[in-house]
Amino acid sequence: MHFGIGLDRFNILPRRRAIHALYECCCNVTWAQKIADGRPYPGHAALQTAAAAELRAMSAVDLERVFDSCAHQPVSERTVDELAPIVYDRLTTMLGPEEGYPDY
Repeated sequence: MHFGIGLDRFNILPRRRAIHALYECCCNVTWAQKIADGRPYPGHAALQTAAAAELRAMSAVDLERVFDSCAHQPVSERTVDELAPIVYDRLTTMLGPEEGYPDY
């Protein structure tokens, strides 16, 4: 998985690499393509808002596939509301902290 690449770097990744990084967050190519195509994002909140909107736009079949392939946390109803925090955590891992890492 991509770890701590930062929003600025994510925004300038080639499309294919951005889709790959996003796929690791949600395991859905269509979702990853739509989020990648929405770049550049001005902040983490804008990226999360776009991610949530595309999660809600997923078909029931796609949602089930995402749960089957990459949601390893315990869930009870397999809803977007249960998937969103999982995806947000993975996006945060991919990007790293919003304020960036300290210089050492």
